[in-house]
Formats: sequence, C-alpha cells, structure tokens
Amino acid sequence: MRNKLLPPLVKIRLATVADIPLILVLAQHSPTAAQWNEKQYLELFQPDSDTPEWLILIAESSSTAPAKETTGIDGFLVARHVVHEWELENIVVASSARRRGVGRQLLETLLNTARKTEGVSVFLEVRESNVAARSLYEKSHFRQTGRRPGYYVNPSEDAILYRYNLL
Repeated sequence: MRNKLLPPLVKIRLATVADIPLILVLAQHSPTAAQWNEKQYLELFQPDSDTPEWLILIAESSSTAPAKETTGIDGFLVARHVVHEWELENIVVASSARRRGVGRQLLETLLNTARKTEGVSVFLEVRESNVAARSLYEKSHFRQTGRRPGYYVNPSEDAILYRYNLL
C-alpha cells in the first residue's frame, strides 16, 4: 500500500497536438487558467523562425483513475523561451489531483529544462487572489518582484510578478 504522505506517481511528458482537446477541457474547469482557444494552442506546435520556443508539458497519473475533469491528464504547463529567459504562461492541475505534488513536478520539469538551455531566469505573473499558486511558487523559491495593478479582467485584479533566478 502506498504511503499517503508521498505524492502519487506522475509521469511528465511533452505534449502533442493530440493533447489539445484534453488541455482545453482541463483549462475550462480552472477559472484561474489562461483561457486560450484551440487555434492558439495549435500555433504553439507550429513554430517558425520568428516565434519563441515553447515548452508544453502534460502530467499523467500512473493510477488507473483519470482526473474527473478530463479523460486522463492531471495537469499541464505552457512556458515560453526567449533568449536566456523563460516565462511560465499557464499551469493547470485538475482539482482531483491538487495538493498531490503534480504542480510542483510540472514546475520542477520547467526549471530543469531552463537550466539545460542555459537559462538565466524563469518569470511569471499570477492573480493576487490565487493563493494556492502563489504558495507553490514561493515554496519553489520564486521571489516576488513586482505588481501590475488591474492587469487581469473579469474580475479586475492585480497581477503579482515572480522570478526564479537560475544562476
């Protein structure tokens, strides 16, 4: 029997175009997620020389019980790489998989990827009211670096800026 204090076994892998429907469903069930449409996700998989490099990760549980909101993924992450910096654009964990280490594993995979590309830092912005995400970032040693008043709409809310220095 698995120790309940340990996070479940989660496989982190690169996303494919076939994952877009699952990503869309999971994002729709998360009010704090960036709500991109199918065309926007498709564009991430069709890079050209004028666009930044994208990292799209999928978290899949090794258990047989899929996340309730989807047909099997527990979370996803989207990050953009420009020169020596990475920006975390979107990270979503299914409500049925929260508080089990999935978000932390996705974030650690991003940080490891950034290190391998000789990245200098990873930055992000998050709704001020998203206490769970802010706690994850702070536990992962991101530091608050600023605020963007009224950055978010529906509802209007400040964005809190975070940065993780890789050097």
